[in-house]
Parts: sequence; C-alpha cells; structure tokens
Amino acid sequence: MNFAMPRIVPTTRAAVLIALAAPAALVIAAVAPGAWTIAPVLGLALLFLVMIDAASAGRLVDMRIVAPADCEVGEAFELAVLADLAGGHAGGMTAALALDARLAPGGRAEIALQFDGVSASWQGKAQFTPGRRGTGNIETVWLRWTGPLGLGARIHRTEISRAVRVWPNIAAVRSPALQTFLRDAQTGLIARRIRGEGTQFEALSEFRPGMERRRIDWKSSARHVSLFARENEVERNNQIVFAIDCGQAMCEPIAGMPRIDRAVSAALLTAYVALKSGDRVSLFGFAARPEVMTPFITDTRDFFRLQSDAARLDYHAQETNFTLALATLASRLQRRSLIVVFSDFTDPTSAELMIESIGRLVAKHVVLFVTLADEELETIATAPPGDMQSLAMSVTADSLLRQRALVTRRLAQLGVDVLEAPYNRIGTRLIDAYLGIKRKGVIG
Repeated sequence: MNFAMPRIVPTTRAAVLIALAAPAALVIAAVAPGAWTIAPVLGLALLFLVMIDAASAGRLVDMRIVAPADCEVGEAFELAVLADLAGGHAGGMTAALALDARLAPGGRAEIALQFDGVSASWQGKAQFTPGRRGTGNIETVWLRWTGPLGLGARIHRTEISRAVRVWPNIAAVRSPALQTFLRDAQTGLIARRIRGEGTQFEALSEFRPGMERRRIDWKSSARHVSLFARENEVERNNQIVFAIDCGQAMCEPIAGMPRIDRAVSAALLTAYVALKSGDRVSLFGFAARPEVMTPFITDTRDFFRLQSDAARLDYHAQETNFTLALATLASRLQRRSLIVVFSDFTDPTSAELMIESIGRLVAKHVVLFVTLADEELETIATAPPGDMQSLAMSVTADSLLRQRALVTRRLAQLGVDVLEAPYNRIGTRLIDAYLGIKRKGVIG
C-alpha cells in the first residue's frame, strides 16, 4: 500500500507553549526594548522543534482495518486498527473513523492505539453496536501520531470503503436454552408423532383414570363393551405467515433499537421453532404497499433464506396501508393459515383501518396480533407527579395507555388473539402463543 506524504501539525502541547511565550515576549519588550528580536527567534525555534519532532515520529508503512463482514443488529462487534511505522519513534497514535451511522452513533468514532512490542506495530480496538439493519460502510480513516517530544504530529487520511453487512438478530435461535427446549419438548429435534393433543385422529387406547372424559370414543366403547379413548396427533404442515409492519410507527426506537428489528428477531425465533415443529413458514413485509412476500419454507436447513429475506425489510417514514397490504396477503393464501401480524398504533383513530383490515382475515384464517408494550408510557403514567408538568405528562400517558387497551379489546372481540409484551420477552411469549394455538388444532 502506497501512502502520500502526511500533513504535519502542531500538537496541543505546542499550542500551549506558544500561548505561554506570548506574555514572555511582552515582558522582554517592556524590560529591554532592544531585545525584541528574542521573541520571534523563540517562535521560530519552537516551530523548528515542531517540524523536527514530527519528522522523528516516523513514516507510515502500512495500515489495516480488521472488521467482520457480517454482524447482527443490536449485537456488538469488534473493529481493530493496526498501523506499522518505520524510521522514527512515535509518542502516541490515535485513529479517527468516518463510518455509516447504522454502525456507530453520529457516524464517527475514535480509537487510541498502543504499541505492541511483539508485533512491532500500533494496535487499537473498539466495540460497536449497530442500531439498524442494512450495509454499513467504513469510509475513511485518519491516523494521527506524535513525535517523541509531543510537539509535532503527522496526520494521514486513507479512503478504505469497507462494507459491514448488518443482519437481523437471531442470537436467541442459537441460545443453548432454546436448543435444549427443542430437544426435550414435544416439538423437539427428533421427529415423532405427538399423541394426546391436537385434532387429527391417531389411535384408540383403553381409557385410564386421569384421562379427560371428552376424549372417550363412545361408539367404539359401545362396540367393545369397554371404555376407549381417542389418541389424537398435533397437526403438522400448517402454514404460518409472519406479517411485519415496516411503516412509521414500527421505526420508532425502543431501548435503542427500532421496533421493527425487535419484531423481526421475535418472528425469526418463532419461525425456527415452527420449522422444527413440521410447519411451513413465510415472511410478509408491508408499509404503504406490500414489500416482501417469501415462499413457504419447510426445512430448517433453509432458515438462512428466511433471515436473508428479513434483512430486505426496509424502514419507511410513512403511514402503513393496512387495507392494501392485508388484502394482498389474503389473496395469496390458498388455505387456512396462522397469520402473525406485528404492528403498532398511537390511538384508536389511526388504528381504525388496521382493525377493519385484520377483521376481514379472521373469517378464513387464525390471526395473532403482536405489539410491543410501551414501557416509556407506563413509566410516565405511574411516576409520582412532582410538579404540574409531570402531572400533565402522567395524565396524557395514562390516556394513551387506555386508548391502546381499547384497541386491543376491539381486536379480541373480533376473534383475534392479542399478544402485548415487553421487548425483552416478546420472543418467548410469542413461542408460547404459537404452541398454544397449535395445540388447539385450529389452524388446519
């Protein structure tokens, strides 16, 4: 790598010395007017020291950026800067980076480098937590290293254009707790028939104490003159559609991450469990118009395709057209399915079209509406009022929470299952809701 001549600049220490020299020059001029030439000579000498010190810092031979090509939203990744110098002795080195705002707040970062005697290079590391999905570029790196006296510094700018792809977060899918659950639960890793639940008939067995009486098959019992119970099997090959709102309301942050990314993580977690259960999974994204509609995935080996499609769900600062989106989704479904709708709302008026559109789906499909609990509103509503402003905020927040509850009650009256949970528990609560619906056998 060839490097151009770096710029030489005075350091803060040199600036302080120049500032201290100004009063000294005034004193010399007042005491001995004939010795006024000493002041400019001192200034030139200091400038010469700055140049000599910067020249003694050495020249840049190589500079490297070590960053992962892929990371997940909300998960920290490490970025390292390495630099090799020759022909001098640097007193210190820092690196300033210009990068995409989705990788670092404000799109800038600074890393202090330390000299490593083993590799004879300067090294520095920092951790970054991406706040949005997409491709973020590390565009420019400025290296600044000082001389041994700390008076002069060299600055070198390098254009690198390193891309880091930010994917949806599936850390919960890889968690040991989920893998243990899938291995030991009824819908575990070993494909086997699940008897005693569901609606699909599997076999007859003698009725034993402890069984539910509604499982007694009276016709078979009459023929055999003995009580027999039906062993049913949980349905497989159900269609599960995760419909994610990508509109303005879902782009608002919650705990430092947009609501849509929280929803995508919960959807992918539940989709993985559904695939392990033998069901078929699809992803549908919509805003002002339908954005993404994936084919149904049937095998966990194709789960990466679902993650790739989820990465295409963009952020839209516009109102969602529920009428067009959900009508399009309904026209593409040829059989009864479980539709999991992720969305949010601010008041009953803005949610009116959403309620009407979701209500049309209930006639032919099972609908589960998922929304993230607004913990900020709950905190404001329950905070003790200290003054009139906080009292007004508390009353307003309580009114908004009541309006949210009104919307969820209206959805429940239409036959929609409603799930509202904090962002850090939405994934596990959604799995419980999915398994509960599956056990009832109401999808197929």
